[in-house]
Amino acid sequence: MPPQDMTTAASPSGGAAPEPTGSEHVLDALQHQVAVFARRAEQTRLGGVGQVRNSMDRAAYLLLNRLDREGPMGVKALAAGMGIDSSTVTRQVAPLVDTGLVKRTSHPEDGRAVVLQLSPRGQARLEEVRSSRRELMTQVTDDWTAEERETFCALLTRFNASLAARQAAHHAPPAG
Repeated sequence: MPPQDMTTAASPSGGAAPEPTGSEHVLDALQHQVAVFARRAEQTRLGGVGQVRNSMDRAAYLLLNRLDREGPMGVKALAAGMGIDSSTVTRQVAPLVDTGLVKRTSHPEDGRAVVLQLSPRGQARLEEVRSSRRELMTQVTDDWTAEERETFCALLTRFNASLAARQAAHHAPPAG
């Protein structure tokens, strides 16, 4: 569904809303496209193609991906890196441990501490899902140039980083 035509929208007072400026129009279109993207991403779960499609939820994928890219780490470090609290990570990791995708091991420097580590089974499963998702991205952007893919990825990465920074700033303890 296309964005609502802002020139005909009624204002809260019942009259016609003023026509947005150029930058307001772009921001209105951007917020609409982000909402559409979020809905479509959730509907497809960007799960990939074939039998692997929709077979790993977003939280599991992000956790496994972070452990793969950054190596073993504790719950607090994993939570901080993902911008969520430790109790959420603990809850999300439990089924990954139960299914053998993640294993708990002793911290190499402090044997009393526990770190989470991607298991060989988790590594294989993650690569299977990545491959499927890579194929989906190939299909969705099949008529894009390499430069368009790189630009979109760079801008989406920047957008996500800005959202993460904003969230971190709003959840930071007061200075003083």
